[in-house]
Amino acid sequence: MSAEAQLSSLGLSLPPAPPKGGVYKPVVIIGGVAYVSGHGPYLPDGGMIRGRVGEDLDLAQGHAAARQTGLAMLATLKKELGSLDRVKRVIKLLGMVNSTPEFADHPKVINGCSELFAQVWGDDAGVGARSAVGMGSLPGNIAVEIEGIFEID
Repeated sequence: MSAEAQLSSLGLSLPPAPPKGGVYKPVVIIGGVAYVSGHGPYLPDGGMIRGRVGEDLDLAQGHAAARQTGLAMLATLKKELGSLDRVKRVIKLLGMVNSTPEFADHPKVINGCSELFAQVWGDDAGVGARSAVGMGSLPGNIAVEIEGIFEID
């Protein structure tokens, strides 16, 4: 099943692609690779999920923020590529979690995005290499920021 059809079958709707927040390109394409700039948990109403995991948000809320970040990334990919069906596979994700020093489950938070991509592109093409790290802060106190590298047609 195509990524677009899979999104529909999952009953998922994408938020609008987030507006740029600085001097950068949301996606840079070199050859058959799309480099996606860091995205936050952008909501359909234009807001963001904010707060520190381990203080303002629990693990489940952090996981949900990472999933929402994945949806925002999909929205940007669709806007830039015209269709998510152009994505052949996820190569790598870097997930950053706005967390307290004591919080140690960063990979479980970023699973929110990784699990979403596995649902969209399948367990092979939707799961790539990944890093998940904690940060003392993120821009605008967003809960999660994720960037990605994707192989495209």
